[in-house]
Amino acid sequence: MEGLLDFTLRDVLTRAGGIDRCVSEFIRVTGTLLPERTFLRIVPELRHGGRTPAGVPVSAQLMGSDPACLADNAARLASLGPAGIDLNFGCPAKVVNRHGGGAALLEDPLLLARIVEAVRRAVPPALPVTAKMRLGFHDDARAVECAQAIAGGGAAELVVHGRTRAQGYRPPAYWERIDDVRRAVGIPVIANGEIWSLDDALRCRAESGCDALMLGRGMVADPGLALAIRGLDARLDWAALQPLMLHFWTLVGGHVEPRHRAGRLKQWLNYLRRRHPEAQAAYDEVRTLNDPREVGQQLLRWCGHAATRAGEPGHRSEEARHGTRSSLPA
Repeated sequence: MEGLLDFTLRDVLTRAGGIDRCVSEFIRVTGTLLPERTFLRIVPELRHGGRTPAGVPVSAQLMGSDPACLADNAARLASLGPAGIDLNFGCPAKVVNRHGGGAALLEDPLLLARIVEAVRRAVPPALPVTAKMRLGFHDDARAVECAQAIAGGGAAELVVHGRTRAQGYRPPAYWERIDDVRRAVGIPVIANGEIWSLDDALRCRAESGCDALMLGRGMVADPGLALAIRGLDARLDWAALQPLMLHFWTLVGGHVEPRHRAGRLKQWLNYLRRRHPEAQAAYDEVRTLNDPREVGQQLLRWCGHAATRAGEPGHRSEEARHGTRSSLPA
């Protein structure tokens, strides 16, 4: 999820709880051996044992189409200590697909197998090599063939997004087709796509047959979703979100250029308003603001109100909400 679920949101969302592991934004490999600083820029968790500050492991994702070049980069990346290396066979972006990357690779199952094999050979045996794919490019006719090629190449695990590249992000996701893939391979399969609520998660599990789920936009819109799926008694209401939003803003201030900081908060609020009605009012208040100082002052006002509400009966303390860690397969 380039430009959205970067290390800033990984930090914030893993603090909310319920997540077993994360996968980074893709690192594009286009014919050169990337310097270490590129990997560290996209996956700064590599400086801290490949984990977020909350202790959640982070796999680094590579995207490209040249098996040898991907293998060389995977070897260098492996030396930096990620929790795993993931391969992107699902990106639907036209600019990526035009260069033969992402979901375009689903047109060539033999190449999928060669890529996985090359990366698997290039990294230590103990380091997991995983992959993510869509159901296909134009259609889903080769979904099972592609999954078998990935598994045959040595992938330890496969995430399947329940749509083709042609279907983009339009609802619905075809979770029942993930079940067809799951039954055809001998490695764990994780279901992904259009999981916005607990009800979605339960239906996805039933239709896909998968125990594990990968959450993307749904987790951004509802940071309490993983906890809800785990069945934990942890309400992440608007008041409980305020400390996380304040932490998010602090992180943004540390690495984003001032002219782009307001946009990052608006981007997250735009997702949050799908789940939290209060986020709509907050979004409206900052929608026309671009000065990060004004945005920060507004955020502090929200947090002040939240702190007052948190002291009212019926609202547990921050420590009580987040004191128990649990996990959901990413």
